[in-house]
Amino acid sequence: MSAPRTSSNRPFRGGRRVSAHPAGESGSLALPPDRARVLLYAAFRPAAFALAVIVVAMLATLLTAGSDLTGLSGAVAAGWLAVHQVPLTIGTTTVGLLPVLVTALVMWAAAREAVAATDTDPTRAEIGWLLGAAAGGPLLITAVCLAVTEDASGSIALQRPNPLAAFAWVLVLHLLAAGTGIVFRCRERIFDLLPYDAIAAAYVAGRAALRLSAASAAMIVAGLVVHWSQVGDTYGGAENFVDVLGFTLLSLVYFPNAVIAGVGVLVGPGVQFGDASVGVFTVVGGPVPAVPVLAAVPTGAAALWWAVLLIVPAAIGVYAGVESARVSYDRPAAPWALLAAAGMGSAALTALAALAGGELGNFGRLGVELPIFALAVFAWLAIPGYAGLLYARTFLVSFPTPLLRHPDALFDPADDDYDDDRDDYFPGYPEHVAALPAGKLPELPADTATSADRYAGLLEQPRNEPVGPQPPLDVEVVDGEPAEPGSRPLSDSVESETEIVDAEVVEPDPVDDENSDRR
Repeated sequence: MSAPRTSSNRPFRGGRRVSAHPAGESGSLALPPDRARVLLYAAFRPAAFALAVIVVAMLATLLTAGSDLTGLSGAVAAGWLAVHQVPLTIGTTTVGLLPVLVTALVMWAAAREAVAATDTDPTRAEIGWLLGAAAGGPLLITAVCLAVTEDASGSIALQRPNPLAAFAWVLVLHLLAAGTGIVFRCRERIFDLLPYDAIAAAYVAGRAALRLSAASAAMIVAGLVVHWSQVGDTYGGAENFVDVLGFTLLSLVYFPNAVIAGVGVLVGPGVQFGDASVGVFTVVGGPVPAVPVLAAVPTGAAALWWAVLLIVPAAIGVYAGVESARVSYDRPAAPWALLAAAGMGSAALTALAALAGGELGNFGRLGVELPIFALAVFAWLAIPGYAGLLYARTFLVSFPTPLLRHPDALFDPADDDYDDDRDDYFPGYPEHVAALPAGKLPELPADTATSADRYAGLLEQPRNEPVGPQPPLDVEVVDGEPAEPGSRPLSDSVESETEIVDAEVVEPDPVDDENSDRR
């Protein structure tokens, strides 16, 4: 049995101590040196990596363009703000359509640092210190970048953005990344506090959102293949290999933005390119940025067969309902997990759509109409999903297989040896019932009721108590196993016999005859 975990024996992650001083668990804000070092890593290491990449990219851009390095500081500051989705104004042109891919990479690095800097059971003081550090470092760099952009406005045509908007974007993104890392690290503890339907809904929503994004990416790639001649025309303005490489990299970093816009086309509302728009049923012509990834945007009238694309979100919604039937306790009269999954999937994709869209100079706003997009995604996941739930409950799944095992179960899912011998402890016990959380055992037939009672009773025993058959009390145990007869050392036998010889024999007192007759 492992020793109880205290603040002095918590594990290290990445060679750095992740626990706070014992006083921190009692509510004190004391910060030991090792914890301060970890918080410095969380505050500045992701930001330092991002700044290093931005500096290299800006240097390469200025050198290949034949420009001097006088505007390097302003370009680096603008790059830091653009990575955090802060709209920029260059001259009279507003650039609010910024690549989501770079922002996602920075958030991933910040979340990974938060995972490495926290423990599975952190205190409130530890969480507060970590969130403060994760947001404080980037906010400090943002303040410096805002000052640099104001000083560099004389050498480059870059206006200082709104400081309140800049600080708000940086604060929200880094708090979200750090919070995601903490939740991932403490997921077992959080799962114990959340209702199981919420966990199942998040699982179904995440997979449905990924399927919609994958279908959109496949549609865009197919469109690029069909319009390959237009893709070649976008490279017509390239004068050398550097320009071709720049167009290609620009298309790659904006590809996730195009994927989110493609989801808007799949679910029905379509996507706007300023005055132009593209949907399943209508296409309105207009100017489109000359970027290779946008060569798949159709320019003619909408074809009738495009309506077939609506089968894709319908099929994804139906499968989400089937999946909800498999992993949740939804019933046709109470599809709470399915409705929660539709809401979570709609909220996640709408948030991504808000990041993926924005103003782009004279082209106007590029992106989807957020309210209509949110309602469309929810409807495609909820209505066909309910049909899939009805079908699954009627023909496929009579009872779900939950995602989680109860932490107090006697067997360890990661222990292969114990899983092989599980039938010895639960003979004839159904596999899906053995994986149920505590308190959610279903009503079983009469032949398995005994096994269910045994399982429910064994869950109440401490983990360190023996479960299997134990050796008789008169058999000696050596190294945890019963010793074979005659295997005891001779010295042990002699000592036992000596102790028996030296023992005092006490005879019982004679029984009184009167008491004997009375009995």
